[in-house]
Amino acid sequence: MTDFTMTTGDDGVAVITWDVPGKSMNVMSLDGLAELEACFDTALADEAVKGIVITSGKPDSFAGGMDLNLLATLKEQAGDDPARGLFEGTMAMHRLLRKIELAGMDLKTKKGGKPVAAALPGTAAGIGLELPLATHRIFVADNPKARIGLPEIMVGIFPGAGGTTRLTRKLGAMGASPFLLEGQMVEPKKAKAAGLVDEVVADPLAAAREWVLNAKPADRIKPWDDKGYKMPGGAPYHPAGFMTFVGANAMVNGKTQGAFPAPKALLSAVYEGALVPFDTALKIEARWFTNVLMNPSSGAMIRSLFLNKEALEKGAVRPKDVPDQRVKKLGVLGAGMMGAGIALVSAQAGMEVVLIDRDQAAADKGKAYTEAYLDKGIARKKVTPEKKEAMLNLITATPDLDALKGCDLIIEAVFEDPKVKAEITARVAAVIPETCIFASNTSTLPISDLAKAFPRQKDFIGIHFFSPVEKMLLVEIIKGKETGPVAVAKALDYVRQIRKTPIVVNDARFFYCNRCIIPYVNEGARMITEGVAPALIDHAAQQLGFPVGPIQLTDETSIDLGAKIARATKAAMGNAYPDSPADEMIFWMEEKGRLGRKAKAGFFDYDEAGKRQGYWKGMQDKYPLAEEQPGLIEVQQRLMFAQVLEAVRALEEGVLEDIREGDVGAILAWGFAPWSGGPFSWLDIIGAEYAAERCDQLEAAYGPRFKCPDLLREMAEKGQTFYGRFGAQAQAA
Repeated sequence: MTDFTMTTGDDGVAVITWDVPGKSMNVMSLDGLAELEACFDTALADEAVKGIVITSGKPDSFAGGMDLNLLATLKEQAGDDPARGLFEGTMAMHRLLRKIELAGMDLKTKKGGKPVAAALPGTAAGIGLELPLATHRIFVADNPKARIGLPEIMVGIFPGAGGTTRLTRKLGAMGASPFLLEGQMVEPKKAKAAGLVDEVVADPLAAAREWVLNAKPADRIKPWDDKGYKMPGGAPYHPAGFMTFVGANAMVNGKTQGAFPAPKALLSAVYEGALVPFDTALKIEARWFTNVLMNPSSGAMIRSLFLNKEALEKGAVRPKDVPDQRVKKLGVLGAGMMGAGIALVSAQAGMEVVLIDRDQAAADKGKAYTEAYLDKGIARKKVTPEKKEAMLNLITATPDLDALKGCDLIIEAVFEDPKVKAEITARVAAVIPETCIFASNTSTLPISDLAKAFPRQKDFIGIHFFSPVEKMLLVEIIKGKETGPVAVAKALDYVRQIRKTPIVVNDARFFYCNRCIIPYVNEGARMITEGVAPALIDHAAQQLGFPVGPIQLTDETSIDLGAKIARATKAAMGNAYPDSPADEMIFWMEEKGRLGRKAKAGFFDYDEAGKRQGYWKGMQDKYPLAEEQPGLIEVQQRLMFAQVLEAVRALEEGVLEDIREGDVGAILAWGFAPWSGGPFSWLDIIGAEYAAERCDQLEAAYGPRFKCPDLLREMAEKGQTFYGRFGAQAQAA
């Protein structure tokens, strides 16, 4: 079985077809590269071949990029000197694509080359675009569902098969930046308008074949191989180009806060490569690509954000012996912000939705949320009026519980009060069929306790959405003590239907995500009570890659919510509840009426439009700034360890059953330092031995919340890593 095959027609056009067996989309492997080179060498050596077309055997796509399983393990497979091995492997790929680009041409005389075109039936990503960029002309099918681009930056690397150098020389640094630095993927017509591809046609293979038969000698020379080439927009030593690179440097650091290695390496490869001839630029690109692959961040990001995430989405933790449980009719109890969002994403997935609230006006208001969302889509030309009407017709807004008859899943999203939830649960249980699964969207209340109001506890489960539902990618599924496999399968199949990523955890206070988020925001509040500058706390977190710091996050989620959670937890735990200066501060802010962004007064001051105006100086009246501020690393490690130790305890206590869910959940739920791959990946990067030692130091300085968990201590003594100890177990689950 081969990935690449070649046929030569009577017209003298050799067609190299990429068609990986058993895959819905082509991905590049080391064997595939060797096969491609063999086909190309044969075509170059055959005097009967007048030109070459590279295409795909897949009907709607060209390629999805390199095999991510290969990318994740490249460093381990690179031998005793991995940096040298990675560099030489990358250069071998460069030599192959350069051979395709020159196609037998003599660089001095610019003669002798055969014309080479790429015919793309659809989506081309990563190496799937880098390979066509090395051809002389790119033809793409007029397929609006196709996406063209270089998304490597999203997985912690950058285009290292010549894409960085070629695209910069083709479009200029400014024109290439949205595709290189942001990983934008665009449909074919936009790709042509941007200059990524040359032609959008009905039949790319026929058009490419015709082109190679009529290509003139000048058509076979890439601009950077032609005499007198100048980079669009100017090279770094040109006045215009100099300003471009100054701006790009500022933009990258502004967006990433310096936390992500790949954008900095990419910018260095572009800048240095633009100063030298093309072939030297490829070597520079290979060196920086090697630099990124040697950084543990790239492997951790690929593993968590793609391999693990994809595995969870495909049902890695789904009960194996339960038949398909896809939802046909969904009932949503509560048409507030969460319920309205759940109704929206479910209708988007084509489900019939019954949206229940106390009266018709409240239910209609919840349905209006979907209408407003679709109206915005129409204004942006993302939604048609017909699609809007069809989606709205799927949602029945009503106070009548009888409308829930025939539902196979109920999601309760009413007020976070156990009595309110128990009352509506009992009322609905009397109406729905015995085959219906009942789920609660609670964010903090124990599922096993809520399940007592439902007659069939095996069919009761937690499905915890994050706000806003339509934007957040993660859904946390919580198994109660009595939850059965059918309920778990139903929840997982439903989350797959709405195209979100699920994690499954066992019931415990705050489950997994909130269990880790709360110590993060509490540590930030504690530092304020110690006199640490709020700006230092938030900026320290952002420089770790968090989207917002703990102080800003508290304002966004509301201070009175934090106070409510603290009181409820204290009431439930009694004397076991650890008193915290953070609680005292939150209660004080609540008394002051400074409830966060929603009140336009919190840790920040706000203008009338709700825009932040800076930190509220009144904090320093009660908690004066310390004359000597802590170092940045000290603040960052307090924030990181506050979270990762809770993740370890969750694993230790069996709340987490799979470390993949711990890493993916942390990144998608609250933006845990994506460059690290998640809490367990971060601990593997710094090493268990150092982590345990740092715990002891933090515990001595700040208290028992930093006590090293027994599991981490044991792993430190044995020299273990989390993925070394639990990785194989997770993948076997």
